[in-house]
Amino acid sequence: MAAKVGILSMQRIKNYGSFLQAYGLKHILEDLGCEVQFVDYHPGETLVPADGGNGFARRLSKVLDVIKQNGPLKEKIRFIKYKKNYASNYYQYLGITDEMNFSPTLDVLVIGSDEVFNCVQNNTNVGFSPELFGQGNKAKRLVSYAASFGNTTVEKLENYGVRDKVTRWLKEFDAISVRDKNSREIIKELVGIEAVYNLDPVLIYDFIGKCNDIPQSIPDKDYMLLYGYSGRFSKEECKEIRRFANTKRLKIFCIGGVQDCCDRFIDVDPFAVIAYFQHANCVVTDTFHGTIMSVITHSQFVSVVREHGYGNSQKMNDLLERLELTDRSVSLMNGLSIIDKRIDFCNTDLIIQRERKEAKAYLEQWLK
Repeated sequence: MAAKVGILSMQRIKNYGSFLQAYGLKHILEDLGCEVQFVDYHPGETLVPADGGNGFARRLSKVLDVIKQNGPLKEKIRFIKYKKNYASNYYQYLGITDEMNFSPTLDVLVIGSDEVFNCVQNNTNVGFSPELFGQGNKAKRLVSYAASFGNTTVEKLENYGVRDKVTRWLKEFDAISVRDKNSREIIKELVGIEAVYNLDPVLIYDFIGKCNDIPQSIPDKDYMLLYGYSGRFSKEECKEIRRFANTKRLKIFCIGGVQDCCDRFIDVDPFAVIAYFQHANCVVTDTFHGTIMSVITHSQFVSVVREHGYGNSQKMNDLLERLELTDRSVSLMNGLSIIDKRIDFCNTDLIIQRERKEAKAYLEQWLK
């Protein structure tokens, strides 16, 4: 009889990275013979005050943030429509509906991937939720896969008074797998164990070799792909990106968000996003999954690593180090010339192949 497995993840967060990691893990588990369903959680109160408030006020604040940018108005409207229609367009691929699935009876509950342990943040869609640490589950076994604390640190857990609580919850796991060094160090300090170190499902699942939904071609050519959340690239950065794109005679296509230098916002399904990475002349991204999609499509890319603000350095530096692509990291936009240095993905591909075997072995151990 197939093991009944639940995935408790960020599957309802409206961005392509969250979708693809959820889709990838689901298919990895199905390939291992499991009967898979997604499990939902109740967002908790945010430990950090939420920007723009909760509910409608927060959504309105996000819309106004997009409108305030200097990009073309029609592309901003296209982005807002993309967000509005995201659930109805894409949840079907994951097999989820508007009906929530809380705490089903399971053989195994897998928590992850994505930033499921990032509990010190201001996102009201997540907050400080005990369920993301396995509380209240009805599974015979509780494990994580490639889970991440994001930019949560032990110091932040202490400052917000939740270190002991999180420690107690983590000790109830049968096995813990994380995707980055920061998360591994937190587990070591809190629980006293070496967490298993796995790559994100978007690298572990063979999207290029197995996913038949990825289009073989797209209607566009001669473009730079700029992948990041709306407004994350500063005006100065956008000026440099525009200057560089002009030297190559490339249009700037934005996916994931609208930037000041956007020529066109691309609103397509998550599989077509992968195709846009495949056919781009080059890619500039400051996101974890944007970097991963560049890697699996063998795109010529640079990853902007940010130390300040929301910050991405902990997970981005770790990812690039593990894939032996640290030379693709830039902290200032005057590093875009790195794009002209062609990437040899041979060694990176070997690393990913090895990691796929290790991920399979880890999961199989807890599915028996």
